[in-house]
Amino acid sequence: MANHIEITPAAGRYRIRLGAVVIGETERALHLAEGGRGAVVYVPRADMRMEVLTPTTRRTSCPWKGEASYFSVGEAANVVWSYETPKAGAEGIAGCLAFYPAVTVERV
Repeated sequence: MANHIEITPAAGRYRIRLGAVVIGETERALHLAEGGRGAVVYVPRADMRMEVLTPTTRRTSCPWKGEASYFSVGEAANVVWSYETPKAGAEGIAGCLAFYPAVTVERV
């Protein structure tokens, strides 16, 4: 797994929004690069407006990261995910959130 997943600090400040609604802002983002895919930005929950996220019943499984749980933001269903207890090698993303393209993650 060490060759498959790489988690590194993401330099700079990131703003996370759905449309015009800012749902988070952080200087503590992480980049997770998996295999040959581009990096995904993960943001600590503490830097998100968790009151605008609604947990859903959706679950998926990744052989390298573990089980993901999902959140909706308003009418946008299952656009945020999290690995609450990631597998060995991916522990760095525990307690962080990642986003589907419906959510804008921008470096500011």
